[in-house]
Amino acid sequence: MNNIHVPPENLVNSFIPKNYKSSTKPVWCPGCGDHTVLMSFTKAMAKLGLNPEDSVVVSGIGCSSRIPAYTKCYGFHGVHGRSLPIAAGIKLAHPELSVLVFSGDGDGYSIGGNHFLHACRRNINLTYVVMDNQVYGMTKGQPSPTTEPDWDNGMAPGGTNLRPFQPLVIALAAGANFIARGFSGDSNGTADLIAEAVTHPGFSFVEILSPCVTFRPEQRAWKDMVRSAPVKTTFDRGQAARRLATDDGFYTGVLFRDTRPAFEPPKVKTEVEVSDFDHEFIV
Repeated sequence: MNNIHVPPENLVNSFIPKNYKSSTKPVWCPGCGDHTVLMSFTKAMAKLGLNPEDSVVVSGIGCSSRIPAYTKCYGFHGVHGRSLPIAAGIKLAHPELSVLVFSGDGDGYSIGGNHFLHACRRNINLTYVVMDNQVYGMTKGQPSPTTEPDWDNGMAPGGTNLRPFQPLVIALAAGANFIARGFSGDSNGTADLIAEAVTHPGFSFVEILSPCVTFRPEQRAWKDMVRSAPVKTTFDRGQAARRLATDDGFYTGVLFRDTRPAFEPPKVKTEVEVSDFDHEFIV
């Protein structure tokens, strides 16, 4: 069951994107795709008509993880790779809140990779947005888990020769309830994906291709490579696996939806007296 309250259609238009953007100016490089991901987030929130004070934006470390400071929602800027367990705790303690997590390919798939697996498996009702530029931008251009094996630069002469991490395949295998891919250059399309992810019950994962024009200027060509997936969204996990196995990484849209119920903790007494614990210490 989805715990997020979406207002009636006639109230949604009382919100506009700037209602969700703070006065803090982003420090991303000019041309960075993360600028338009932030724009897509604010458009998605306005589309849903969610109150900023009823929403929480959580992040870890990296260029993408600066987003909480640029919103008027409640924010938590955590430590490297640990945004998902923080978000899970927030959502389980306050299920009425809309909880979104923003990460990058380094933060989310390297040091945060194990948390990613288990967040998919637990299926808590939150949204995980990962801006993937296939490089560590904030720390000056090292290869990330999604970097192609033959990318040659000063940080990895000759390339890493390592098989790239496949985030959508991993999310599907681990049990994510909603899997989509967007492109930062399509702010409206990406806003629609984020909005749908927020309202879909369970763990929703949205990968956003977000070029790093500073350390990977060749990624400017992505705008000519992305395209809508030629097939309809599937509820069949096996069919989705076959599709993703042949995906070149540039198909966009909602690729998989599941109907598995979101995880909800058992109802317990939330107010206790000290005397309630006395029996545990009686010798």
